[in-house]
Amino acid sequence: MLIQIAHLYATACLAVVFFQFALIGGAPLGPWTQGGQLEGALPIKGRVIAAFSVPVLIFQGLAILSVAGFPGLDWPRWCGWAALGVSTVSAVLNGITLSARERAVGFPVTLVMAGLAAYVMISTAR
Repeated sequence: MLIQIAHLYATACLAVVFFQFALIGGAPLGPWTQGGQLEGALPIKGRVIAAFSVPVLIFQGLAILSVAGFPGLDWPRWCGWAALGVSTVSAVLNGITLSARERAVGFPVTLVMAGLAAYVMISTAR
C-alpha cells in the first residue's frame, strides 16, 4: 500500500509538471497560477518561475518514491522531508492566495499531495 501511495504522489507531481510545461509553452492559464493576477499567457518571468518548478517537482516525486522503497532509489531520508515541506508550503500558499481559481483547484490538489507525502513519511518513521 505504501508504494502505491508514493506512486500516486509521484503521478500528481508529474501532472503538475505537465501543467508547468503548458505555462512555459504559453498556454493562457495565468488566472490559475502564480497568484492568478494575469490573464492569458504568463510573461517571460512567470514562465521562468514555471520552468524552475519542473525539476523541483521531479525531485519531490522521486524523493517520496525513494522513502517508500522504490527499487533503484536510495536517497537520503531528508529528501522526503524536503518534498513534504515543499508540498506543505505549496498547499498553504494555494490556500491563502487571492485567486479564487487557484484556491478552488490548486489548494485541494496540493493539500492532497501534502497528505500523501506525510503518509509516506510517517509510515516509514524509524
